[in-house]
Amino acid sequence: MTIEVKRHSGGAREFFESAEIAFGEHFQPDDLPVLEPLFEADRALAAHDGDRMVGNAAIISFDLTVPGGTLPAAGVSAVGVQPTHRRRGILRQMMRRQLEEVHERGEPLAILWASEGSIYQRFGYGLATLGASIELERSRSAFRLPHEPAGSIRFVTREEAGKLFPPVHDRIQPSRVGFFTRSLAFWDSLLYDPERWRHGGGPAFHVVHELDGTVDGYARYRIHDDWELSGSKSRLVVMELMAENAAAHLDLWRFLFDVDLMATVVGRFLAVDDPLLLAMAEPRRLRFTIGDALWLRIVDVEGALVGRRYHGSGRVVIELRDEFCPWNAGRWARAVREGSAAAERTEEAPELDLDVTDLAATYLGAFTVAQLLAAGRGRELSAGSAARLDGLLRTDRAPWCPAVF
Repeated sequence: MTIEVKRHSGGAREFFESAEIAFGEHFQPDDLPVLEPLFEADRALAAHDGDRMVGNAAIISFDLTVPGGTLPAAGVSAVGVQPTHRRRGILRQMMRRQLEEVHERGEPLAILWASEGSIYQRFGYGLATLGASIELERSRSAFRLPHEPAGSIRFVTREEAGKLFPPVHDRIQPSRVGFFTRSLAFWDSLLYDPERWRHGGGPAFHVVHELDGTVDGYARYRIHDDWELSGSKSRLVVMELMAENAAAHLDLWRFLFDVDLMATVVGRFLAVDDPLLLAMAEPRRLRFTIGDALWLRIVDVEGALVGRRYHGSGRVVIELRDEFCPWNAGRWARAVREGSAAAERTEEAPELDLDVTDLAATYLGAFTVAQLLAAGRGRELSAGSAARLDGLLRTDRAPWCPAVF
């Protein structure tokens, strides 16, 4: 069998019909008007067995917030191989071609959400952000302190949400590492709400928080109705909550916890440093759990290292291993002066030995080098070098990516 991986030359529908098979689903033509505007034909790869498409890999172009600014990032999506052709190296072929093209395009980073974390670490992706979930019995949702609303909350239609939500997100994005730009097409897909995507829940509700006549926060949620003779077992599922300030954040959560006839409130894709834990009278009742979220691939080491800001000044020499993208491998000196970095190849003795996945895990600030060493990843070749690099990489807040793509 000869498999050919090449740029997709057909339309968006043909591409998504193939991709859905890989995920065990059937493509619904009604989804095409929403998905097609996100489809970048010149960035879509397809694997062919003769005239049959058997694998897919797409990219959505983003700008990703990194410490101190933003950088172009290839948002890897719709990646899969059909069941008839798995375990034959097709995914590896597509990933290699995709990363080569990202590198040629000059994007220093690639990002994705992984269906299984073990898959993409093989190709150099590191765990770059964590996400939190809550599942709270509404009867145990009391705040530690009495809550007086700072603003007001009102319901809006989906069409209104499409106009009122984006400015809030866009004002938060520059200051929150891990956020990515959302185009109008992305917002349309995010607010798209067909019944088959609701997993048994009802249509989405949209609310905004206003303070002095200005919208400074919003939430999107749905209700999963479940009643028995003894009463309601219904769940309220929060799909996204954004707030520009602490007052809006607490007002919105208090509103959601107080929706009548709910037994449980569930939240997904929350920040790991969400202040809810400190606001609750009984923090353990949140069932606050943490898991992997955004995975990041450093495609161009120099561009990635120079493209973010650091704390203070210092210099560290790193021996970097990167089997999948050999242009990154080698010895790099990272020199930081007053927060700005230079990165260059060097023949000096290395102080740290890291894999490219290790570098990716520290890049946005989710993990420290010390944590990697404690997990048996990487080697400190010169005493104190890990602490020195961690001091440079320090971020004030945990990175957070609140949306899957």
